Amino acid sequence: MSDDKPDPTPDPKPDPTPDSKAGPTPDPKPDPVEAPHPDEPTPMPQPKKPRTPNLALRRLKAGFKPSRGQAIVAVVLALVACMAVVQVRVNRADDGYQNARREDLIAILDGLGQNTRRLESEITELEERKNSLSSSADKAQTAREQAEAQVRVLGILAGTLPAQGPGVRITLNDPDSKMTSSNLLDAIEELRDAGAEAIQINGSVRVVASTDLVDDAPGIRIDGQKVNSPYVIEAIGESHNLAEAANFPGGLVSEVTGPQVGGTAEVTELPLVQITALHAPEEHRYARPAPSPTK
Repeated sequence: MSDDKPDPTPDPKPDPTPDSKAGPTPDPKPDPVEAPHPDEPTPMPQPKKPRTPNLALRRLKAGFKPSRGQAIVAVVLALVACMAVVQVRVNRADDGYQNARREDLIAILDGLGQNTRRLESEITELEERKNSLSSSADKAQTAREQAEAQVRVLGILAGTLPAQGPGVRITLNDPDSKMTSSNLLDAIEELRDAGAEAIQINGSVRVVASTDLVDDAPGIRIDGQKVNSPYVIEAIGESHNLAEAANFPGGLVSEVTGPQVGGTAEVTELPLVQITALHAPEEHRYARPAPSPTK
């Protein structure tokens, strides 16, 4: 009889894969934190440590502290800038004529041209005088002659020397004695404006820069001397210009012959007028000669 042995059956191995239907594994509970005992002291908070400044910030602060050389360079640059501003302002001031009108520029040029011609004439005269003094055998004699000529010219202007030359004679009749010193002064000023170089009235009074006229009816007192109608005014100068100045509408003749005076006026041009009245100069109390500004 055969012994039938049963086949050994291996035990089933447990499935390593967890059951998908099983729920999530619960987290372990944290350990309970023990509360501080009421009798224990509460710990004090520790102060925060100051932060260390950044290296870049330290370098930036160090850069704002200029050295001595940098300060000198800054001062020099400031001076150069100031000088540049001043130079620009000066250049702008020199361009004052840039915005001027054409008419103004023409007038300025004409004035400069006249001054130039006058100065050139004076230079030529002085050079001739210098050459005459240098080339003359007797320099003292030449200088004396020139000084005498200058004295004669000044003597005529000052009224201390007689004079003669072409001019006019103006005779003013004032039958009603209505002429005043103002009328006679207007006549003198008109003749001077027309180029009169020497003037006398009634052959006895020389008119100069310091002549004064005062009403003294009937008549007029000139430099303390009384003169009466008819008033004869003799003047040396370009005769036609002097006559035109006297006959100008609204001038001397119109004033004397008008209703205010009611007189008559006669103007005569003459080739030769002789002025013999002299002015006695008075000594100046305050004015003294001064050196020439060119010396």
